[in-house]
Amino acid sequence: MSALSLRGITKAFGGNQILDGVSLDVEAGEFIALVGPSGCGKSTLLRVLAGLDHADGGEILIGGRDMSGVAAADRNIAMVFQSYALYPHLTASQNIAVPLAMRRLSNMQRLPFIGSLLPGQRATRAAIARDVRDMATSLKIDHLLDRKPGQMSGGQRQRVALARAMVRQPSVFLMDEPLSNLDANLRVHARGEIVDLHRRAGVPTLYVTHDQAEALSMADRVAVMMGGRLLQIASPEVIYDDPAHIEVARFIGQPRINLLSAFAEGGVILCGGLRLTLENAPGGKKPVTLAIRPEFVFLSKNRHDGLAARIERVEFLGSEVVLHCRLEGIRESLIAKVQPSEAAGLVAGDAVGLRLSPGRTLIFAEDGSRLAGSVATGDPGLGSADAQLGSADAGDPQRERAHG
Repeated sequence: MSALSLRGITKAFGGNQILDGVSLDVEAGEFIALVGPSGCGKSTLLRVLAGLDHADGGEILIGGRDMSGVAAADRNIAMVFQSYALYPHLTASQNIAVPLAMRRLSNMQRLPFIGSLLPGQRATRAAIARDVRDMATSLKIDHLLDRKPGQMSGGQRQRVALARAMVRQPSVFLMDEPLSNLDANLRVHARGEIVDLHRRAGVPTLYVTHDQAEALSMADRVAVMMGGRLLQIASPEVIYDDPAHIEVARFIGQPRINLLSAFAEGGVILCGGLRLTLENAPGGKKPVTLAIRPEFVFLSKNRHDGLAARIERVEFLGSEVVLHCRLEGIRESLIAKVQPSEAAGLVAGDAVGLRLSPGRTLIFAEDGSRLAGSVATGDPGLGSADAQLGSADAGDPQRERAHG
């Protein structure tokens, strides 16, 4: 039994279908990143799960228990919002203690002055204070407990929000873009902190983000969402290397994946001057899209070696160089990601040759679905080695670059 199960969740606002039959299982201790463009329904799904919005249809099961009709406060779900939602008039210690006070103290015990006179209130308050300090110490924010949010940095407020969510020991942990307000360097550091915290807590976590780098670097599995539907749920490696839909391939990866218009006819894929043989290719003449990651486009400074192209823009990124090229003949763009030594001396306007690794070439049908099969060709625009998908060297980018 999964720790968390979503089955056919639907939600519409004003006739617009925001969630369209979303189904997802999260195992105990698993970290799933829900990624997709703005407006695809990610945050709405979290709000429905937390009980802040009601689904129009479908089921939510936590630990096998149906959450239909269960109030948000009774679901034992902790949520960290993009804004952190800290109470500005309370100290960090008081903010972290809020969920414990709401759970352990009665309405009368929470009242000032009168509450302190009731039996057991002081002992409960002392236990809450110990739990708050233990959680703050584990997140290394115990020195901030007397500060209010306005006296803390963005990263410190983020850790206080995490502490408040985790101190209650929830059944499910939800995060809605918790790092979006941090600067780039702090975000990278905070990713590691969240992953470490998740591993220690062992709580099933659903993490919403539009940042694919966060999703790929943090999650056990990545769920890619488009238009209210989950297009693919898989490990980060599979999502990147083996996308099941063209929208997944297009969204995941930086720089973006190369997409070239082509058509299939009689088991052959034709793309300008390229001719590829694809097992299980559709019969008849049908439009398809050829896709390949920039790191599997190999560079030659001899324009006659491979596909003739002309450089339009050079981006130096330190450890790598991104070349934006325009292919001659089919007039489509192609991006290559190479080592600085390979791009030395190249400038916009230079003519080069490009080779594609056939073992890394993906073909998508007109409806966006992936066409399965092995690519094989002797075309000069593709590498001569590793011609069959799954060959001995196909999984090693360095060997492919050497062959290319």
